[in-house]
Amino acid sequence: MAEIKVPELAESITEGTIAQWLKQPGDAVEKGEYLLEVETDKVNVELTAEFSGVLKELHKESGDTVQVGETIGVIDESGETSSSQPEEVKQEGKAPEAVQQNEAEGKDEKKQRPIASPSARKLARERGIDLQKVQTVDPLGRVRKQDVESFTDQNVPNQQQQAATATPKTAAPKPVASAQEDVPGKPVERIKMSRRRQTIANRLVEVQQTAAMLTTFNEVDMSAVMEVRKRRKDKFYEQHDVRLGFMSFFTKAVVAALKQFPLLNAEIQGNEILMKKFYDIGIAVSAPEGLVVPVVRDADRLNFAGIEGEILNLAKKARDNKLSLSDLQGGTFTITNGGVFGSLLSTPILNGPQVGILGMHKIQLRPVAIDEEKMENRPMMYIALSYDHRIVDGKEAVSFLATVKELLEDPESLLLEG
Repeated sequence: MAEIKVPELAESITEGTIAQWLKQPGDAVEKGEYLLEVETDKVNVELTAEFSGVLKELHKESGDTVQVGETIGVIDESGETSSSQPEEVKQEGKAPEAVQQNEAEGKDEKKQRPIASPSARKLARERGIDLQKVQTVDPLGRVRKQDVESFTDQNVPNQQQQAATATPKTAAPKPVASAQEDVPGKPVERIKMSRRRQTIANRLVEVQQTAAMLTTFNEVDMSAVMEVRKRRKDKFYEQHDVRLGFMSFFTKAVVAALKQFPLLNAEIQGNEILMKKFYDIGIAVSAPEGLVVPVVRDADRLNFAGIEGEILNLAKKARDNKLSLSDLQGGTFTITNGGVFGSLLSTPILNGPQVGILGMHKIQLRPVAIDEEKMENRPMMYIALSYDHRIVDGKEAVSFLATVKELLEDPESLLLEG
């Protein structure tokens, strides 16, 4: 027998949550084949089998928290199924007719017995539920714990009626508190927070509790950037096979402003300030399981095409849940774009331990005074800089944001910035 243990995930990660088992007890397993998916604070990691054989048993189920080094299952390297050896032992010493009869009964039982996870079977036993009556949406027909819970919720009246007529010795266990007891007469649903969502929540609260966070605002006339994009986008795509978006302009402008105001590219460590001489810019991306911030490395050394290509690659990995820990660690400053969802104005929360984050917003036509007598409708965007006032003063923050504005309103100057 070979134990399945949780391997080292990363230097800073000591535990995770089993998102799902990709194999079930009795399934054949090849060395190097994916066994399960573990959700960590940052990314989901698919763990592979280190041995070939048959998955014998699971010690942990989906949703369980597991520690690095913990045994979570067993693989039978001999390749025997979980039922073969016990059945042979059971048949020894019996008459041939009895053996045949038992084999036939065993086949009928195996045929009728639904496939279910151990936690589902346990819950069904506790609640007196016949697993054959439980419907599941699993494509392989496996009954899982949540299916049993849903079946219980749907059949609460029947269970209560059965419990009322049963003797104390055979009474069904009392169901767990239903949603109706939480809010009488109102439909609600309880959903367990994913590990990533819990981590996001904890870190955002931690930042607000530890940092002296302020936000300053400005607005940018996007006319010049939009004109450059319109004029150059087709040629740009032909040359680089990537589209020219707004993020490369903003990333270039941010890097140039950080060089002028380096404290916004720093970090507080105890009573010291860590000044970072590199520019790894985090780009906030909305992924299926929550916001993630993959990092564009050495953004100051990339041209527009390099930045757009890297952002495109990271965004695709985020959507496909393929980001690695190295994609998410070590950013020095973050840019987030709420404008893609229609946000007109917001105050972004710092991505600790960083001390600055720039918020982009929706481009909207607004009347702008050109001079004392003339007004024009211009494509305007509000931009916001949240910063840690412990090391960044208001003058630096306002000047940083004004510099970003000036560079974007004169985008050709970004080329001179390198």
